[in-house]
Amino acid sequence: MIGPDDFHEFTADGVKDYEAYFGTPTHDDHVLFELLIVGILQTGLGWRVAASELPVLRREMAGLRIDRVAGLDEPDWERLMQTPGVMHNGRKLHAIIQDARAIVKLQTAYGSFSAYLWQFVDATPFIMPAPDDELPTRSPLGSRVAKELHRQGFTFVGPVVTHMFLLAAGIIKLS
Repeated sequence: MIGPDDFHEFTADGVKDYEAYFGTPTHDDHVLFELLIVGILQTGLGWRVAASELPVLRREMAGLRIDRVAGLDEPDWERLMQTPGVMHNGRKLHAIIQDARAIVKLQTAYGSFSAYLWQFVDATPFIMPAPDDELPTRSPLGSRVAKELHRQGFTFVGPVVTHMFLLAAGIIKLS
């Protein structure tokens, strides 16, 4: 399952892991980063396709350790673009690297990425009414956090991606 020590889980089933984790409140920066990555990758795709990339990205991107991903540069990006099994979307790969850099800055300023995110809900999951028929893809909280993430240097974190990320991380809970 997605967890704080999954750096070497290269053969895991990212889809099952993500599905099992979805909605679990987390305060672990590594887990939050992996959930954010799924959000970034699922833009224009389904979450299953995006989550299936986690084991490959762990193998090819330094275990998805935030500080190491933040240190990747253009030659690393070029290598990833040529690596079989890696989703070859340059904008999304750049976003993962850029967002890792933004997380490192937030860790310095707030102590952790988690502390930064959970401040938006006063450390308590925000309960949102859930319609009976489908999962909501937007929320005012998601829009507000997306705007703030952009101000902090994040990319690929629009209102829909951010809302779904907050749901996955258990920061927003559906009632």
